[in-house]
Amino acid sequence: MMYPFMQLDDEAEIVHSEMLDDGRVKVYVEKPDEKDGFHNMTCYLPDYSIEELYGFSNAEKDRYMEVIHSTAHLIMEFAQEGGFENASSF
Repeated sequence: MMYPFMQLDDEAEIVHSEMLDDGRVKVYVEKPDEKDGFHNMTCYLPDYSIEELYGFSNAEKDRYMEVIHSTAHLIMEFAQEGGFENASSF
């Protein structure tokens, strides 16, 4: 299951998985694109390995990775709690 995490000012959305059996968390970034439909990136925490990258420029990739780095502690926590809504009791 994937949980919503954040929508950025450029319409990119970041979602994450629950904690996987191997202790990693899948983080997926998707942004609509008129020509291609969607651009996307998949990385895994806690090692920040990028396993899929489609359509994003290097500057976009770097920007999204900066956001992921700065919020990784929250993503890891929410992944263990069933997403933000469960972790925050909303």
